[in-house]
Amino acid sequence: MFNVDEIRKEFPILKEKINGKDLCYLDNGASAQKPRVVIDSMVKAYELEYANVHRGLHHLSNLATENFEIVREKIRRFLGAKSENEIVFTSGSTEALNLVSYSWGINNLRKGDEIILSVAEHHSNIVPWHFLRERQGVVLKWVEPREDGQIYVEDILLKVSEKTKMIAITHMSNVLGCIVDIKRLCIEARKRNIVTVVDGSQAAVHMPINVYDLDCDFYAITGHKLYGPSSSGALFVAERRFDEMIPFHGGGAMIKSVTFDSVTYNTPPLKFEAGTPGIVPMIGFGAALDFMAMVGIEEIHSHEESLRSILSDELRSLDYIRMQGDLEKKGAIFSFIFSNQIHPHDVATIVDQKGVAIRAGHHCCEPLMKHYGVGATCRASFAMYNTVKEIEVFLNALRLSHELLS
Repeated sequence: MFNVDEIRKEFPILKEKINGKDLCYLDNGASAQKPRVVIDSMVKAYELEYANVHRGLHHLSNLATENFEIVREKIRRFLGAKSENEIVFTSGSTEALNLVSYSWGINNLRKGDEIILSVAEHHSNIVPWHFLRERQGVVLKWVEPREDGQIYVEDILLKVSEKTKMIAITHMSNVLGCIVDIKRLCIEARKRNIVTVVDGSQAAVHMPINVYDLDCDFYAITGHKLYGPSSSGALFVAERRFDEMIPFHGGGAMIKSVTFDSVTYNTPPLKFEAGTPGIVPMIGFGAALDFMAMVGIEEIHSHEESLRSILSDELRSLDYIRMQGDLEKKGAIFSFIFSNQIHPHDVATIVDQKGVAIRAGHHCCEPLMKHYGVGATCRASFAMYNTVKEIEVFLNALRLSHELLS
């Protein structure tokens, strides 16, 4: 049984007071808070079990390596990959998407080749492809969300040409909350021999993921949104793509041997994991995935869906709120502005006085802000520990903001 009150007890920070008020944390789209088990796992790793991995023969090195590599299997299960060899450890989605750009893109794309993106992409799924545009002459083609805030596969396919070599798309927008039909997109892309890169930073938090079922080529996730620490994450790489990839970074465990005249690289995934990795953050990430599995991914999704439905109805009833991505089927993410031109930064400052943490800004989505003709929005986003009571606290803070700033 999903018991949000019991779950909240596992997150130490939720006991904190902000400006004398109970913390109402609704900035989960940026980073989720961490349960005690994640914090404890990292403290234990630093205090009692720390050593460098992969290279030592002593007890602590072997133990650290075992604890570190166990996480690879946990991520494999979480993503539904066939083999843990398809899981490349990264510092998060940003490094994962850059890895695809440097390791696959530079090795396979040439001047005039096309990459299709959506206007709703996070900068982390835009800038790595701009690198290829600047350095390789690759062409970027853009798909706009429709008026309802949804990105449709049909619209993506309309942009496809004989020169299209890659589609890089978010699974769930961090602003609109819209969910792209990735499975259908990958089916259509495979027919056309187009590589698919999916930014799963938000989707992996809010819904079950199975990359084997989706049949994508690359899928990026980040630990700090999944109740784990920053500097942790992973890239799923379908085994069929490894032979097309060159190393991204050099050094450490990504080599088998180095001579004056040559380098022999290790096998994947270690081939793409250079240097001393984020050992303790990855151990913490593994603890976070264990915690999510214990609570239940489906149960978390159902709880957040219930909250999303309630807040959607409430926000629609406020005539001074204008939402971006007002969909019935979306993630538990709400981006909005006040219709009387009150700046989102002012709103965020006022609600903070009531202990409510929301995000205000362009959310690393400047092309999307330009599409909507705004410079910034407010964003509230749910996690497993949020409650119906917090929705009321948030709404009261919004009403106060409107009264004070109008």
